[in-house]
Amino acid sequence: MSKVPFSELATATYCPRKLYYQRRDDIEIPELVVERRQLAFEYDALLDADVADLTDRPIAVSPEQFRSNLERATECGAWSELVSPTDRELLVDGKDCRGIVHKVLNLETPVPSMVFTGEPPDHGVWEPQSVRAVAAAKALSWEHEQAVERAFVEYPAYGIVRELLLGTRRKAAYHRALRTARAIDGPPPRLKNRSKCESCDYRTECGVKTRSLRSLLGG
Repeated sequence: MSKVPFSELATATYCPRKLYYQRRDDIEIPELVVERRQLAFEYDALLDADVADLTDRPIAVSPEQFRSNLERATECGAWSELVSPTDRELLVDGKDCRGIVHKVLNLETPVPSMVFTGEPPDHGVWEPQSVRAVAAAKALSWEHEQAVERAFVEYPAYGIVRELLLGTRRKAAYHRALRTARAIDGPPPRLKNRSKCESCDYRTECGVKTRSLRSLLGG
């Protein structure tokens, strides 16, 4: 059975129908995503940068907030590896999945750190990102033949780093996504949670009707 890419597992978690459409198309990575991802490999320089320099970078918060968040991240216990990882942008093949691990940290065991360029939730990480982190951990575990029970998730445009313990619930979500991704051979049912459809590039093709802000406010 073919190995499922990390990115497809994340999309299957968010919306299986979106994954169906994405598999037909060649998706280009937006320039802003590339620029924000690069921030994750410049933490030392960014900590020392002045306000003017930070203003010119693709950060998503004020320079003062960014620096405060990044200083807090230095206390995570893995800072030296996050700044200078053992491996970066490493293609890893697991038993059931494969993909790029943005950083491999040498913390007694190899630990993945995955970089995401969007906005983080107030606490923890979004479920599709959790699934992707579990996939990276499982692939590393398969290659190194040792258990990997934690991962890091980085939001470099915000200067935020969060550690994940890969417990039963996160692993169960990963296995659901794996089954979903492998089962898709036609358009899956539309989501009932239409809030996810508002920003989707496929909403017109999908046929989902979304409500405008004015209609939601009764205008």
